[in-house]
Amino acid sequence: MASLPPESLCLEVQHLKPEVTRRMERAQWVLNSPDPPGIWHELVGSIKETVFPRGNEFCPSSTKQPRASPAASFLRGLFPILSWGRNYKASKFKNDLMAGLTIASLSIPQSIGYANLAKLDPQYGLYTSVVPPLIYAVMGSSREIAIGPVAVVSLLISSMCQRLVDPVADPVAYRRLVFTVTFFTGTFQAVFGFFRLGFLVDFLSHAAIVGFMGGAAIVIGLQQLKGLLGISKFTTKTDVISVLEAVIRSLHHTEIPYKFRSSTIKVGSHEWYPLNFALGCSFLIFILITRFIGRRNKKFFWLPALAPLLSVILSTLIVYLMKADEHGVKIVKHFRGGLNPSSVNQLQLNGPHVGQAAKIGLICAVVALTEAIAVGQTFASIKGYHLDGNKEMVAMGCMNIVGSLTSCYAATGSFSRTAVNFSAGCQTVVSNIVMAITVLISLELFTRLLYFTPIAILASIILSALPGLIDINEAYNIWKVDKLDFLACFGAFFGVLFSSVETGLLAATLEASTRRHGKTKESHGTIMVKAKREKKGFEPSELASGYRHRTVFCLSR
Repeated sequence: MASLPPESLCLEVQHLKPEVTRRMERAQWVLNSPDPPGIWHELVGSIKETVFPRGNEFCPSSTKQPRASPAASFLRGLFPILSWGRNYKASKFKNDLMAGLTIASLSIPQSIGYANLAKLDPQYGLYTSVVPPLIYAVMGSSREIAIGPVAVVSLLISSMCQRLVDPVADPVAYRRLVFTVTFFTGTFQAVFGFFRLGFLVDFLSHAAIVGFMGGAAIVIGLQQLKGLLGISKFTTKTDVISVLEAVIRSLHHTEIPYKFRSSTIKVGSHEWYPLNFALGCSFLIFILITRFIGRRNKKFFWLPALAPLLSVILSTLIVYLMKADEHGVKIVKHFRGGLNPSSVNQLQLNGPHVGQAAKIGLICAVVALTEAIAVGQTFASIKGYHLDGNKEMVAMGCMNIVGSLTSCYAATGSFSRTAVNFSAGCQTVVSNIVMAITVLISLELFTRLLYFTPIAILASIILSALPGLIDINEAYNIWKVDKLDFLACFGAFFGVLFSSVETGLLAATLEASTRRHGKTKESHGTIMVKAKREKKGFEPSELASGYRHRTVFCLSR
C-alpha cells in the first residue's frame, strides 16, 4: 500500500492543528472552569431581569424603538396592565364581562365552602375572592387564570394551623394566625419571584404533585362527611384512619333512641342528622348531572358553572320555607357582610408562633405557586403566548401580602374556575375584576339572605370539585415512563392519606431532591470522564495516524 508523500502529511497535520488547539482549550475550560459570578452580582442581575422586562431598550445600539425611561420600564414590568390596557377594546370587555359574571357565580359558593374547610367564617372566603383578584389583575400576566381560595391550600392551612391554635376554642387567635401565615406566604412568593428562585418550586416534581393532589382530594372529601352528615363534633386529624373512625363512632355508638319528630339520632355525645345527608346528596347529584351535560354539549358550558350557585339559592329557600333548621339541618347562621375590614393589627409578627407561621407560609407558598403556574402555563400554551413564571410569583406574592392586610387568607389560581373562565371566552384579566366586583356587591347586599344556607350544600359543592384533582391516567403514565417517579407519586399519595399533609409533602420533596442529586452527580461524572478522555486524545502520535474525535461536547449546558 502506497504511503502518503511527506508534503501531504504535513499539510494534513497543519490543517488539524487549529482544531486540536480548540479541543485542548475546550477541555482545559471544562477541567478548570472559572469561578461563577458573586452572589450579589447574581441577585442584582435577577432583580433587573424581573423588574425591567425589555432590557435592550436601554442599549444605545438599539435604534428601532425609542428609549424608555427606567421608571416607565419598571412600572410596565411590575404592572403589565399599563402595557396591554392601552389597546383594550370594548369588544373584549363584552367577553370579559360575561366570563367574570360566570366565574363569580361559581366563586361565591366555592369560596364559602373553602372558608369552611379552612376553619374560618364564610365571609373570609368571599373576602379572599375580592382583594387578591384585583391585585393580580394589575400585576399578573395570565389572561385566563381565576384567582381565589382553593381546596388544597385551605386544607394545608386548617391541618397545620389548628395544631397550634384550636379554631373552636379560640377562633380570634386562630384567625390571626391564618392572616400571619398568609403574610409569610406572600412574602416568600414575592422573594422567589424577585430573585428568580423558581427552581425551588421544582423540588415538588410533577409526579409528586399528582400524588399529593390525589391524596389531598380524598382527605378533603372525607373531611366533608362532617357537614354532609351533620355531625356536631369531629376529629381534628386529617388522616383517613382517624376520619373513618370518627364517622363510624358517630354512626354506631348510639345511647339515645331515634326521634321521628326531630329526625335526629343521638350517638353518644355526637349527633348526626339524616336530613342533612338527603339534602346534600340530592344537590350533589344535581351538580354532577349539570357537569355531565356541560361536557357533552359545549354550548351549555355555563350550566355547571351556575349549578353551585343555584344549589345554594334553592337549598336556602327550602330550609327557610320548611324551617328545616328546627329539624336538625345545620345552617351557616353567622355571616358578616360589607367591605373587607383591615387586619393590619391582627398580624402576629412578634407572637409565640411566628416561627411555625413562617414554616407553614413557606409550604403554602410553594404549593400555591406550583398549582397557579401550572394552571397559567397550561392555558397560556393553548392561547399561544408566553407566561413569565418569575413575574407570576411576584404578582402572587404581592396579592397575598395585601390580602393578609385586608382579612384574606392565602389565594392562588383555581383550575376549575380558570377552566370555566376560559370556556366563557375571557380575553384578559378584566374578568377577575368583574368577578371581584360581583362578589363585593354580594357581600354588601346579599349576605343576610345566606343565613339559612345549609352546611351540607357547601360540603356537596366541595365534593363536586374534587374529581378534577385525582388524575389516575397521569399516575398510570408516570408508572409506564419512570418507576422511580411513580415511587415519589406513591409516597406523596399515601403519606397524605395515612399520615398527614406535611408527611406527604416531605416524602415527595425528599424523593425528588434525592433523584435530582443523583442525576446531578451522574451528569457531573459523565462530563469529567468525557473531558479527560478528550484531553488524552490530543497526542501527536494519534494525530499522525489520522485520529478523529468522536465525542460531541455541548458547553451551553
